[in-house]
Amino acid sequence: MTWDDWNLILDTNLRGPFFVAQAIARRSMIPNRYGRIVNIGSVTSVAGYAGLGPYSASRGGIKQLTMSLADDWGVHGITVNCLAPGWFKTEQNKVMYEDPGWVSYLTDRIPLKRPGQPGDLDGAVVFLASEASAYVTGQILLVDGGISTGAVRALPQRKS
Repeated sequence: MTWDDWNLILDTNLRGPFFVAQAIARRSMIPNRYGRIVNIGSVTSVAGYAGLGPYSASRGGIKQLTMSLADDWGVHGITVNCLAPGWFKTEQNKVMYEDPGWVSYLTDRIPLKRPGQPGDLDGAVVFLASEASAYVTGQILLVDGGISTGAVRALPQRKS
C-alpha cells in the first residue's frame, strides 16, 4: 500500500461523501429544514477482513461520519444514515468472483447462502430516503445476507 493508494481510498470513500453532504446540506437541506442523506458504507464498516485494512478504515470512517452528521444536522430536520452492503459483485472486486473456490467459501459463510444482488439494496435505500424513516438517523443498515451476525470466520485471501 502506497501513500497515494491510501489517499485515493480515503478520498473516494470518506472525504468525497463528507464534502458532498456538506455542500448539499448547506445549499438546500438546512434552508429547507428537511433532508435525507444516505451514505454508502460496507459490511467492513463494522467488521474487519484481512487484506482490506485501508478500505475497512474508510468504511468504518463513513459509519462514524454518519453518526456525527446525524447529530449535527438533526436540528435542521436532516436525517443521515448509512447503507452497508455485504458481499456484492462489483467492478472493484469482480476478479474475486472469478474464483469458484472463493465464491463457495464466501457463500458458505453467508447465512442466506448467496452474495448480494443489486436489487437487494432497493428496499433499504427507499426506506432510508423516505418519510418511513423520519425518526431514523445516525444508523447503519446492514444489507449483508447475515454475514455480520458474528458466526463468521475470516475470508480467504485471493491468490495473486
